[in-house]
Amino acid sequence: MHKGIRNALTFAALPLAMSAAFANDAPTLSAEAKAAAGKTYFERCAGCHGMLRKGATGKNLEPANTSKLGTSRLEKIMAYGTEGGMPNFDDILTKKEITDMAAYIQMPAEAPPEWGMKDMKASWKLHVPVKDRPTKQMNKINLNNVFSVTLRDSGEVALIDGDTKQIWGIVKTGYAVHISRLSASGRYVHVIGRDGRYDLIDMWYEKPTIVATMKAGYEARSVDTSKYKGYEDKYAVVGSYWPPQYAILDGETLEPLKLISTRGVTVDGEYHPEPRVASIVSSMIKPEWVINIKETGMIKLVDYSDIANLKETTINSAKFLHDGGWDASKRYFLVAANASNKIAAVDTKTGKLAALVDTAKIPHPGRGANFTHPKFGPVWATSHLGADVITLIGTDPEKNPQSAWKVVQELKNHGANSLFVKTHPKSKNLWADAPLNPDPKLAGSVTVYNIDDLGKADPKPEVLDLAAAANLGKTKGLQRVVHGEYNEKGDEIWFSVWTGNKTEPSAIVVVDDKNRKVKHVIKDKRLVTPTGKFNVYNTMHDIY
Repeated sequence: MHKGIRNALTFAALPLAMSAAFANDAPTLSAEAKAAAGKTYFERCAGCHGMLRKGATGKNLEPANTSKLGTSRLEKIMAYGTEGGMPNFDDILTKKEITDMAAYIQMPAEAPPEWGMKDMKASWKLHVPVKDRPTKQMNKINLNNVFSVTLRDSGEVALIDGDTKQIWGIVKTGYAVHISRLSASGRYVHVIGRDGRYDLIDMWYEKPTIVATMKAGYEARSVDTSKYKGYEDKYAVVGSYWPPQYAILDGETLEPLKLISTRGVTVDGEYHPEPRVASIVSSMIKPEWVINIKETGMIKLVDYSDIANLKETTINSAKFLHDGGWDASKRYFLVAANASNKIAAVDTKTGKLAALVDTAKIPHPGRGANFTHPKFGPVWATSHLGADVITLIGTDPEKNPQSAWKVVQELKNHGANSLFVKTHPKSKNLWADAPLNPDPKLAGSVTVYNIDDLGKADPKPEVLDLAAAANLGKTKGLQRVVHGEYNEKGDEIWFSVWTGNKTEPSAIVVVDDKNRKVKHVIKDKRLVTPTGKFNVYNTMHDIY
């Protein structure tokens, strides 16, 4: 485990305030069991429930709430999951780990220490100065069709050649890389781990090589680069869950340049100590990042043209902001306020909120999916953690004002507990997964609709069992199919078959987008718990 995580989880901070009654009745754990439970909480729970357990996508887990449920009930919830989107952990954690976690979340939360600019600069390592890097591409790989694949539980990313389906290189990174983003030039892969470690990978070497590293905090999720003309590769920005803040870095060296806290009041006017940076996207029409602050419901438009005199436009939307993406025009940004069951749409040209759209329970789009609907014109799609539907929202207020910022259609997904939807401008298919569903058949399958059929009264999808197609045999963990990602040409879509256990086999299934048939299964002992996959060309150009 990364040294920074260990320090965070064992740090003897003062507990948050709680009533004496709960403190007296709280279960206890040995120091060793508590440290182990803290590590598990960080790795499996903190993303949804928060380091301070105040809740967001997941419920508030402070002792005042958990003690009411009691140990037995908490164990059942963790083991079997809930209809609200929480997965079952009975195939991931042992019975003892579940029992200890039930005790742990009835004890007061402990806040990790802060992580400021001095800490960031001390953590920064420039492994290869810019002047010493290759001046031309030193390999024959088609970099546009490389996939950066998160190997969640080994703390690595695999760079896979999309043309040959061979692993080009394995790079040691932080724990559970959340996303990979590309420099505007397409040369560098920026990866951020959930432990806050940020690595810059140079793809011009014979093998992908880390040229710079820094640590953004104890927990992080988001990163992007400057893409506006004249600022290509100049800056990078990284957002942290803990401490709640974002930092602006040099885009080619990761040298920390500026740090901005996100603590403050919510859209309800109440102070929150842990407003986490949930997602970041980079505008191509302005020197600007869209930075989404989860707990406050604030969307920040950050102008990076003069970072010494940084300008932020703050837009009130709804709690709790999570992930999202651009519409097809790249003018509007749509983001899930998933615990509020809403999608917020921001007009980045005017710097104002375009709409708040009510949706089914807990929208979780990833970056969403853009296509032209046969009846409603341009739409953007999201699936849901808490509902078995795919929601389509109109995104063209100029030519299709009757459909704009409205739910124009709900499609049936094969199950709830979905994380991602996906399509491509060259495709006629719309795909959705359901990897967190407790039913093995549903978790291992995907739904696919023909976009041309969506104008019909009752369009029928096809459901593909991709876990069965991977032919991994019997595994202890559920074989969860997750995160469709297209290749550069848009004629293949790749899905991870994720067993959730690093000792068991996993795979990547490559599907022919035209005939929906499996054309290749990537199996390799080095593919340890693959989850997210990021195609270089599509990620560079925000194609989804």
